[in-house]
Amino acid sequence: MNSRYNICVIGLGYVGLPLARLFATKYSVVGFDINEKRIAELKSGNDVTQELNNDCLHEVLLEENPLQKSESNQKGLYCTSLLEDIKIADIYIITVPTPVDKHNRPDLTPLYKSSETVAKVLQKGDIVIYESTVYPGVTEEECVPVLEKVSGLTFNQDFFVGYSPERINPGDKEHTVDKILKVTSGSTPEIGKIVDDLYQSVITAGTHLAPSIKVAEASKVIENSQRDLNIAFMNELAKIFSLMDIDTHDVLEAAGTKWNFLKFKPGLVGGHCIGVDPFYLAQKAQEIGYYSELILAARRLNDSMGAFVASQVVKLMIKNDIKVKGSKILNLGITFKENCPDIRNSKAIDVITNLQDYGAEVVTYDSWANSEEVKNEYNIHCISQLQEDVQYDAIVLTVSHKEFFTLDLKKILKKNGVIYDVKGSLSKEIVSKRL
Repeated sequence: MNSRYNICVIGLGYVGLPLARLFATKYSVVGFDINEKRIAELKSGNDVTQELNNDCLHEVLLEENPLQKSESNQKGLYCTSLLEDIKIADIYIITVPTPVDKHNRPDLTPLYKSSETVAKVLQKGDIVIYESTVYPGVTEEECVPVLEKVSGLTFNQDFFVGYSPERINPGDKEHTVDKILKVTSGSTPEIGKIVDDLYQSVITAGTHLAPSIKVAEASKVIENSQRDLNIAFMNELAKIFSLMDIDTHDVLEAAGTKWNFLKFKPGLVGGHCIGVDPFYLAQKAQEIGYYSELILAARRLNDSMGAFVASQVVKLMIKNDIKVKGSKILNLGITFKENCPDIRNSKAIDVITNLQDYGAEVVTYDSWANSEEVKNEYNIHCISQLQEDVQYDAIVLTVSHKEFFTLDLKKILKKNGVIYDVKGSLSKEIVSKRL
């Protein structure tokens, strides 16, 4: 493995920063992001995503660009928003988000723009590796033409590409990037081997070299589609068992005693992976003449759960003779998952807006979330500290932040109030109902 590779990671978010930090333990790395505020924060040693602690970040941070020193083989990470700082890299790793638009169609804009950025500095012999989740064919059919057009270079002659789908689990301090086996691929067998060796040099869990880029792309997009389908089945069971007045979690606990039972749970399916990736696969299927029934049905069912949870809470309130209109409801959590500050595509907002539609006043408490970001994204106010002298008609746990388990919920709940546990993680004795 060439220890003199100069690596540039494009996009320093939840995926890019941990990856850049990992490579920086063995290589000269420049991290590039167009968000100047983000760069300033990282240069000061602060990661607001909390994926890296400050000590971990400080260990690799460099004050000067190692790529601008031709004789240098200095390990470490230099963060920048300037294009001129990444000109001397020979491996570019693109880790930008791949969202969907308001119609749930794949939005490849970040990929196109980041490809244009890299193409402006691309030189003969360089390798561009994509990590963003896409449907099969995007790397070679969508991104490569952009690289060729802007750079004026010829694919697989002057430059090459690889694809190694990200496998970051935000908020997970156990399954970190180096401990998750990585799929790799290249535009030629030789480049595939180089890409595989590169990742193998830092990924302790090992790598799997796929036979083609399309296979690697397909492997990633079905990972989360599979989870989406399984959770959709659990959510449908939750709806059925609710009508039967059976606790879904009790059923799953009993069924889970069989060795080959898949232990999925019902819940709100948001975030930028499970709630998004299936649309990429369904869109590609439609383009080639196949309408996906199962994948889209699972998406519709999972997207309906916010409204279902709200209706369940309202039914409980009515049974307890609580007037719903004008009631005060506490919603615990607005991030898309527990112990993580990421609020993108959080389905907790669906619960909140549906409860508001019933005429309830909903107070959202989340000490992990940035209240300014929540206001900009969802137009709701999020408090970071709970007023213990205020009592609520209902409390809904939508996110299982560890701080919530130390709260004395009965103390802030009115005498006839209800507690609804979306996550199934509170003590069964204190909740009125679980999803």
